[in-house]
Amino acid sequence: MNKTSSGPIRTAVLVVLGLIWLAPVYLLIVNASKSVDGYDAASVWKPAGFSLFGNFAEAWDKAALGDTLVATTLYSVVSPVLAVLIGAAAGYAIVVLRLRYGFLWFIFIFGGTIFPLQMVLMPLFSGYADSGLYDTRVGMIIVYTAISVPFSAFVMRNFFTGIARSVFEAAIVDGGGMFRIFRSIYLPMAGSALAAIFILQATFVWNDLLLGLTLSQSESVRPIMPALTGLQSTYGGAALPTVLAGGLLVSLPTVVLFLAAQRFFSRGLALGQF
Repeated sequence: MNKTSSGPIRTAVLVVLGLIWLAPVYLLIVNASKSVDGYDAASVWKPAGFSLFGNFAEAWDKAALGDTLVATTLYSVVSPVLAVLIGAAAGYAIVVLRLRYGFLWFIFIFGGTIFPLQMVLMPLFSGYADSGLYDTRVGMIIVYTAISVPFSAFVMRNFFTGIARSVFEAAIVDGGGMFRIFRSIYLPMAGSALAAIFILQATFVWNDLLLGLTLSQSESVRPIMPALTGLQSTYGGAALPTVLAGGLLVSLPTVVLFLAAQRFFSRGLALGQF
């Protein structure tokens, strides 16, 4: 098969795959836009009316999303920022400063991703309860930061490996200190990689359900995803259009984040080597 004949086939396959990927999004929007009284499980593919904004308001009130929005925004900004800085510092120390037993330190840091999160939930809950961190914003920031650091260290170690050693040597000759070189040279050079890590970790924190359910309880501390699950609980009593509207509403910030930072994210996927 020559290139001329394979072009339309490839395009058709990509279109079909794109439509399959967009089908759940279509179902979400169409059914979230239906009125509570007009919803029919037998006609989920057919649009019927437009009550999306009314469903937004009902989901916002029933799930008390306003109380959790501030806390979730705090977690999704502070924890990824701390994780990015800690991961960059770890990569800088291991690769640039050539920390003794650097590879073993890297294995130790990245080893935190080996065990499934479900395995550590019970000891994590017990430790939080004993230390007074349970149901506190500080405790949530700490756990989200700790979980985000291994991936950040992994990416930044790979990034700093691609920077010529002569950059560091020239900075030393010019009289730069270790911290100043890190702050003024290596961090600016890694801007795109740092942005990509931040976007991925912020999305993870925003969409987290398991840790939020386990380590928080009050509305002022609980993340937004555990609060959203209350719409389908026994006491929530919300209809399916309201639940879907709530899911669509809380997913909008991450979509906006990706669209706003798409250029930085695509560059960061290539580890910023531009």
